Amino acid sequence: MFFEKLFGITSALAEEAAAAAGTAADAAAAGEEVAANPVAMLVTTFLPMVLIFVVFYFFLIRPQRKKDKQVKEMLNNLKAGDRICTIGGIYGTIVGIKDDTVTLSVGRDNLSMVVARWGIRSVEEVTIENDAEALN
Repeated sequence: MFFEKLFGITSALAEEAAAAAGTAADAAAAGEEVAANPVAMLVTTFLPMVLIFVVFYFFLIRPQRKKDKQVKEMLNNLKAGDRICTIGGIYGTIVGIKDDTVTLSVGRDNLSMVVARWGIRSVEEVTIENDAEALN
């Protein structure tokens, strides 16, 4: 009786080991199929990262470069007599331009103010309806 229980347990263990070996062989065959195509693995790994970069480029990087180009062009096209607004909200008329500085005429008393060229936010489109009307 002891031997039957012992052999019964050993035969059950042998059957489980055979079944496990069979599933291991199936898993190894499936693993060979996956490993046989490393290009597919690379594509599935890097495709999401590439797509994220493309989305960032078209929604963030490209529009910012376009905006920076327009600002640089606007700053390079400044000339005396232009009505501008600084990033601090000061409106004035350009009196003189040097390398990196711009001299403005500000207020009713035409006070002179020197600002950095990069501190100019926009050039204002001014239409004067009355010649007697002062801009400052």
